[in-house]
Amino acid sequence: MRKNLPIVPEGATQRRSDRDTLARLWPYLWTYKWRVVAALSFMICAKLANVGVPLLLKNLVDRLAPNASSPQALLVVPVGLLVAYGLLRLSTSVFTELRELVFAKATEGAARSISLQVFSHLHALSLRFHLERQTGGMTRDIERGTRAVHSLISYSLYSIVPTLIEVTLVLSLLAVKFDMAFAWITLSALVVYIAFTVTVTTWRTRYRREMNELDSKAHTRAIDSLLNYETVKYFNNEAFESHRYDEALERLRRAGVKSQQTLSLLNAGQQTIIAVGLIAMLWRATEGVVAGRMTVGDLVMVNAFMIQLYIPLNFLGVIYREIKQSLTDLDKMFTLMLREREVADAPDARPLLLKGHGVQAAPSVRFDHVHFAYDPARPILHDVSFEIPAGQTVAVVGPSGSGKSTLARLLYRFYDVQQGRITVHGHDVQGLTQDSLRRAIGIVPQDTVLFNDTVAYNIAYGRPEATREEVEQAARAARIHDFITSTPGGYGTMVGERGLKLSGGEKQRVAIARTLLKNPPILVFDEATSALDSANERAIQAELAAVAQGKTVLVIAHRLSTIVNAHEILVMEHGRIIERGTHPLLLGANGRYAQMWRLQQAGEHGQGQLGPQG
Repeated sequence: MRKNLPIVPEGATQRRSDRDTLARLWPYLWTYKWRVVAALSFMICAKLANVGVPLLLKNLVDRLAPNASSPQALLVVPVGLLVAYGLLRLSTSVFTELRELVFAKATEGAARSISLQVFSHLHALSLRFHLERQTGGMTRDIERGTRAVHSLISYSLYSIVPTLIEVTLVLSLLAVKFDMAFAWITLSALVVYIAFTVTVTTWRTRYRREMNELDSKAHTRAIDSLLNYETVKYFNNEAFESHRYDEALERLRRAGVKSQQTLSLLNAGQQTIIAVGLIAMLWRATEGVVAGRMTVGDLVMVNAFMIQLYIPLNFLGVIYREIKQSLTDLDKMFTLMLREREVADAPDARPLLLKGHGVQAAPSVRFDHVHFAYDPARPILHDVSFEIPAGQTVAVVGPSGSGKSTLARLLYRFYDVQQGRITVHGHDVQGLTQDSLRRAIGIVPQDTVLFNDTVAYNIAYGRPEATREEVEQAARAARIHDFITSTPGGYGTMVGERGLKLSGGEKQRVAIARTLLKNPPILVFDEATSALDSANERAIQAELAAVAQGKTVLVIAHRLSTIVNAHEILVMEHGRIIERGTHPLLLGANGRYAQMWRLQQAGEHGQGQLGPQG
C-alpha cells in the first residue's frame, strides 16, 4: 500500500553520493531550461570579455612603448584601446549581472519547489515520526537545506564553471601565443593548488559537519526548553537549563576553533602555491623580455592573466567547502523527503462517498478483530471488535493505558492496524483515501494545541472558508463566545505559542468550536470536556448531544456521568473489551463499570483512582 519510493526507515539516515544529490536537484532547475541556457550563454560571454582585457592591456602597453612610430599613434591608438579596454571591463560586469538576473527566477523557483515539497511530505508522514522528531534540529535542517540550494547554484554556476571556462581559455592562449612552458607552469600550479585544496578541505569537512550537528543539538535544546517554559519555571530549573545549553554551546565553540585552525592552514598553503606559481610565470616572462622573444606588453598580459586566474582560485577552498557543505545540507533535506510514509494511500484507494439527499449521511463504523501495537514488544489492543451503527453513539471508558485513545488514532488512520480491519460505511479504511476519510471525521483531542494566531483563526481552522457568522455560531455552541467578546481584542485576540495564553478549559472549548464548525458525519470526543468545570461541562454536553443527533459518535470518557445516554458503553482494560452494554445494563451486571460508577459517585477523591486518561 506504500508508494514505490526509496525507503529510509524511521530514525535512520542514508548518506548518498554528491552525484545523487545533484541528480535530485537538477530536475527542479531544468524546469527553467531556457533560463539555464541563457545564463550559461551570458556566463561564456562574460568570460570571453574578461580574457580579452589582458590582451587589450598588452596592446596598450606595447603601443605606448618608446619606439612608437608617430605622435599620432601615441594619441589616437591608445585612446581607442583605452575605450575598448573600458568597454570590455563594462561588458564583463554587464554579462555577469545579466546571468544572475536571468537565473534568479530559476534559483528562487527551485528553492521554493523543494521547500514546499519537503513541507508537504512532512505533513504526510506518520504520527510516529512527529512524536519522535526533534523540532529544533529538523527545522534547522530544512533551513540549511533551503539555503544550500542558493549556495550550491551560486558557487557552482557563478564560480566553479566560469573559472573552468577561463582556465581553458587562458591555457589555450598561453600555449598558442608563447611556448608550452607557460601553459605547463600554469597547469601544474593549478593541479597542485586544487589537489591541496580538495585534500585539506575533505579532511576538515568532518569538523564543519561536527559543527553543524552540534549547532542543531544546541538549537534543539534551546527550542525544547523554551517550548517547555512553564515546566522549567515550575521546578525552578532556569539555571539547570542554562547549564545544559552552555554545555552544548561549549562543544560548539571547541568544534568552531578546530574548524578555524584548519581553515587557516588551508589558506596559508593556498597562498604559498599561488606565490610559487606566480613567481615561476613572471621569471619565465622576464627572461623572454630580456631575450627579445616577448614584449613588455606580453609580460603585463601574463601577469594580468595570472591575477585574474588566482583571484577566483583564492576562494576555491571556501567554494569547495561550501559546495560540499551545501551538498550535505541539501542531502539532509532530501533525506526527509525519503522518509518512509508509514501510512500511505493504496494505489487503488478510492474516496469515501457518503452523499445522501445532498448532504453527507452518517456512516457506520466497525472495528473487526483489531490487534495493534506501537512497538511489537508491547501490544496495545487485543482482538477488539465493536460497531458504531450509523447515527448512534458509542462510549469507551477504562483506566489509563487501556487503549481508549488508540481507537481514535486508528480510526483516523494515524496508524494502521497489524491484524483485523476497521471499516467505515462498509469500506476498509486502508482502501480509502486518507483525505476523504479524514474529511468525514472530526476529533476533539484530550490535549488541545492551538496555532499562535487569533482566536478566530483557530476556530475557523475547522473550515477555513467559513464566514464570520458561522465561526461565532460555533463559538456560541462551544460556550466560549461570551469569553471571547469580553476580551479587548475579541475574536482578534492572539492565543500565544501553542495557545498558552488561554486556560485549559478555554483551549478545549476552542477545539470543540472548530470541530463543530467542521461539521463532519463522524465525531470523536477524546476526553472532550475533561478540562471544564461542571457547569460549563453540563452546558456543553447538551450542545454536543444536540450536534451529535444524526451523526456517528465515538466518545472516550473518564467522567461516566457524561456518557450515561450512549447507545452502547464499552469498558476496556489492558487493551481488551471486558464489558459492554447500556448504562442500566452495566450497572445491573455489577462488574467493573458499576465499580467505577460507585467510585465516581462517592465524590471527587474517588476520581483519582480511576486513571483519568487513556
